[in-house]
Amino acid sequence: MPRNKIKSFDIEYLQIMDKEGNIDSSLDPHLSEDIVKEMYHLMVLTRMFDKKLFNLQRSGKIGTYAEVRGQEACQVASAMALEKTDWFVPAFRELAFSLTRGADRSKIVQAWNGDTRSVQVEGESRDLPIAIPIASQLLHATGIAWASKIKKEKDVTIVFFGDGATSEGDFHEALNFAGVFKLPIIFMCQNNQWAISTPRKKQTAAETIAQKSIAYGIKGIQIDGNDVFAVYQATKEAVERARKGEGATLIECITYRMGDHTTSDDPSKYRSDEEVEEWKKKDPIKRLELYFQKNGKWDENYANWVKEECEKEINEAVEKGLSFPKPGPEELFKHVFKEMPYDLQKQLEELQEEEKEKRGSE
Repeated sequence: MPRNKIKSFDIEYLQIMDKEGNIDSSLDPHLSEDIVKEMYHLMVLTRMFDKKLFNLQRSGKIGTYAEVRGQEACQVASAMALEKTDWFVPAFRELAFSLTRGADRSKIVQAWNGDTRSVQVEGESRDLPIAIPIASQLLHATGIAWASKIKKEKDVTIVFFGDGATSEGDFHEALNFAGVFKLPIIFMCQNNQWAISTPRKKQTAAETIAQKSIAYGIKGIQIDGNDVFAVYQATKEAVERARKGEGATLIECITYRMGDHTTSDDPSKYRSDEEVEEWKKKDPIKRLELYFQKNGKWDENYANWVKEECEKEINEAVEKGLSFPKPGPEELFKHVFKEMPYDLQKQLEELQEEEKEKRGSE
C-alpha cells in the first residue's frame, strides 16, 4: 500500500568565499572595502587579544580562560549585521562579538579575572554577561525576544552556543517556544567540532545541526563559519526576517576551535595534530588576507599598522583591567537581586560585623 508524503524539507548551505580567498560573484554581498577592512581589523584584534589573555592565564594573572582562536569570522561578521539596539546573549567564547560591539576592553580583562563588577556599565546595555552553564542562555534569549514581540519593538536577539549545547534540553525548549510564537531571535550555533572532548559525531546522528530547525517550524541554514561574507549575509537575512515578524532562524556555522576548550583542557588527549593542521588551512584571517591579495587590496603597511594599533589597544586594556582594586567579600551578596532579600541582608550584616571585629583586633 503506497504511503503519502506529507512534506519534504531541505537545508541550504552557504559559502561565498572559499579557503583560497576566491569569491562566488553570484553570491557576493558587495560590502564596501571599508567594512571588509574593519572586519579584518577586528578579527586581528581578537586573535591578538585572545593570545594575550591566554598568556595572562598561564602566568597566573587571570583565571581560567576560553580561547576563541579560529572562530573570529562567526562573531565579527554577525555582530556587524546587527544594530547596537539588538540584544546579544553570549555563551563564554564570544570575545570577538563583544569587541565588535564596542565592549570596554579593560572590563573584558576584569571579567576573566573573576570580578563580577565587570558587568556594571554606564547607561543602558543590551549585551548580557557570559554564561558558563551549557545552553542555559538560550532560554534567557528566548525570553528577551518574547518580551520584544509583546512590546511590539523591532529589536532582534542573537544568542550564541556551541554544538554541545544542542544535546541539552534547554536548546530544544528554546527553539520550540521561538517557533510557536514566531519570535525575533537568531540561534547562532558555532559548530567548532568539539564539545570539550566529545566530537560532533557523538552529539547527534543528524547530518546537520541546522536541520533541527525543521522540527520546530523555524528557518535553518548551515554556513561556512570561517567565511566572513557568508556569515554576514546569513545573519543579515535572519535579521531582516525577524524584523518583519517572520520568526526565528537557526544558523549553524561550521568552524573549528583551534585552541583548547579552556586553559584547563589538553586537546592533545582527544584530537590529532593532523586534524588541527587541516583546519589551519581554513583559518578565517588568512582567508581574508588571501581575498585582499587576489583583489589587489593587500597592503603590507596597512597590515603592520593594524597589528600596532591592536597591540596598543590591548596593552592599555590589560594595564587598566589588572589595576582594578580587588573586590571585598561583600560583593558575593550583590548583583543577584534588584532588592536584597532579608536573609541575604542578614548574612551580609553578620559578615560586616565579623570584618569589623577582625580589624579591631589587629
